[in-house]
Amino acid sequence: MAIANPGERSITEKDITMVKTKKKKKRKTSSYFPKPDCCRLSFKEKELETSGGLKPSLEIEAVMPGGVRMPTHLVVFVNGIIGSSSNWKFAAKQLVKRFPEDILAHCSEANTGTQTLDGVDFMGKRLAEEIISVTTNRPELQKISIVSHSLGGLIARYAIAILYAQNYMNKENGEHYSFNSRSQGVAEKSKETIAGLEPINFITFATPHAGCRGHRQIPMAGGIRFFEKVAYHSSWICRRTGEHLFFKDSNEGLPPLLLQMVYDSDDLKFISALRSFRRRAVYSNSCFDHIVGWSTASIRLRHELPKLQHLPKDDKYPHVVNIEAPKTTSIEEELPLESALKNKDKEEIESAIIRNLNKMSWERVDVSFQSSKQRFFAHSTIQVKTYCINSDGADVVFHMIDNFLL
Repeated sequence: MAIANPGERSITEKDITMVKTKKKKKRKTSSYFPKPDCCRLSFKEKELETSGGLKPSLEIEAVMPGGVRMPTHLVVFVNGIIGSSSNWKFAAKQLVKRFPEDILAHCSEANTGTQTLDGVDFMGKRLAEEIISVTTNRPELQKISIVSHSLGGLIARYAIAILYAQNYMNKENGEHYSFNSRSQGVAEKSKETIAGLEPINFITFATPHAGCRGHRQIPMAGGIRFFEKVAYHSSWICRRTGEHLFFKDSNEGLPPLLLQMVYDSDDLKFISALRSFRRRAVYSNSCFDHIVGWSTASIRLRHELPKLQHLPKDDKYPHVVNIEAPKTTSIEEELPLESALKNKDKEEIESAIIRNLNKMSWERVDVSFQSSKQRFFAHSTIQVKTYCINSDGADVVFHMIDNFLL
């Protein structure tokens, strides 16, 4: 026990309280001094009225003092089923914050709420119309990237097929003309565009690229055939979208839409549109995603999935457990549509979709929230749909931003 000096006054609890109060007051008064304008970064959010009677869409761009040039890279964020533009708000703001002079983030609302039950084709057309409206209002745009979640990845794939165009250079006079006018001269070089813009990134998060019909493609069914059949017969709840996801739309001799979407047709160049992007990346949950299976989200056959116990971890991105670099592929690997339709088995159709999509290179990023308290919301956490509930997915979003091509 310490002995107090007789000439010194002992410190009471009242004295300690007074000191703490003074410190608090000092901190409070210091906050009144404004920060210099050069250090500030704010965001401008506006509702853009789109054509064709579509709902307003959210645009996010940086506002910085000093007259910064207008962004030329359009990034379209596409929501999933029963979603809205706000689902991508966190990621869009972080991307604009990283590249304030380059990026215009457009959170699509062409398909929101129950509109996402109208079918992939109808939604793809609405998204295409919305993108055209944006590019018309922003003539300074030069590049385009797509970032989508869940069903939004399929919607985006349909939309870019509509917006895809290929122009050729005429050797004689240097003029450009479309692929419908090739007879005007000799084609020297082709330039592929999406909505007239240079395609850069095509990125999907937990998207059922091969549908939901195959074995273990709906994790909540637990891989049990009986529950998967129940899910198949209950797909009517999701209307036309459910038909497309479960391959139930093969009417009048036409193949299922998702199978059509891995081929180029006369009207829609699905594969050419995808291949035109400089980078294609898929982010997928390796576990605890009860909506979309790991195989369909990562565009792999089940035997190609890496072993969970061997997946390394990155301290910077703790929930990114595996990264597979793009592999060089051959165009000749495409499986003919006739061969894919010979066997009516739904799993064979799923395999045909995966094999055909893999005729182009993909960067695969496997994610695991196994040790997270938010693991049961993995399907939403991977995109940080709502920050207070899905904040653990922020490192996945930052991984996407750190690897984003401008």
